[in-house]
Amino acid sequence: MRVAVTGASGHVGANLVRALLARGDQVRAVVHREARALGGLDVEQVPGDLADEDSLSAAFDGVEGVYHLAAMISITGSHDGAVERANVAGARHAARAARLTGVQRYVHVSSVHAFHHAPELPVSEVSPRPLDSAPAYDRSKALGEAEVRAEVEAGLGAVIVNPSGVVGPHDFGPSRFGQSLLGMARGLIPAVVDGGFDWVDARDVASSCIAAMERGRVGEGYLLGGRWASVGEVATLVSRHRGSRSPFGTVPRWLASASAPAASWAQRLLGQEPLFTPEGLHALFHGSRHVDWSKAARELGHAPRPLESTLADTLDWFASAGRL
Repeated sequence: MRVAVTGASGHVGANLVRALLARGDQVRAVVHREARALGGLDVEQVPGDLADEDSLSAAFDGVEGVYHLAAMISITGSHDGAVERANVAGARHAARAARLTGVQRYVHVSSVHAFHHAPELPVSEVSPRPLDSAPAYDRSKALGEAEVRAEVEAGLGAVIVNPSGVVGPHDFGPSRFGQSLLGMARGLIPAVVDGGFDWVDARDVASSCIAAMERGRVGEGYLLGGRWASVGEVATLVSRHRGSRSPFGTVPRWLASASAPAASWAQRLLGQEPLFTPEGLHALFHGSRHVDWSKAARELGHAPRPLESTLADTLDWFASAGRL
């Protein structure tokens, strides 16, 4: 196929583009700012902006399929509405541009955050959506899906996929969790928080995105999960693989919650992207321990690899890229 990929230089995008090229697809990468993740790859790069529907229409002209990955991830609020502009209005612009330019198939990559979470409840495609009190990012992902479904009603052949916490190689950013892994591998994290999340390999997400393009049912959503693991377990697996110092203990939830606002403020003051924030803790404390990805397994062949393998491959990739 001849396909376009928005967000091609992001973490999932970098893995998806490589998987598409490996199977012989012609890839047009829609680039907004930087494209380090695409260096040396045989892809056509074109400019595109989620705020400019005309630029997306031009980027999608002549392709058979579109993978829409571009979004704004945030654990620090709405950034004065920027999260909603990217994840809701941007989702609307991309889906409408695809429909109006005659794109045959469309995969919208959302997130497990588009559903309400509670540790004791499984998350599935029929789970309720985030509460009004949920973080801005969570609400924006649910609203973005609604925009895509409206375009499905108008004739767009779209499928939605919802990855859980993504980890894996080709993390050029690196992602926020990638930064945490680097800190663990360097022995720089003295203690971890008492929480966890469902983690899935970026390569497995990419494979299931391709399967969704090929055989996902129009208008349907598919959760792409892996397995739940605590931050402590992740840190242990990292230290075993790298031979680095393990964290000495676990920070109680009450203490982590109490100190997060000050830590976030201090990181901003230093000009750093905050990693330790109330919204980030909300995900680790309240994320479901069971993401039900059985529908994706049945219909898309989603088969996540062991977390241990993912972490080892990710750390080895960081080392080969000179980050460790």
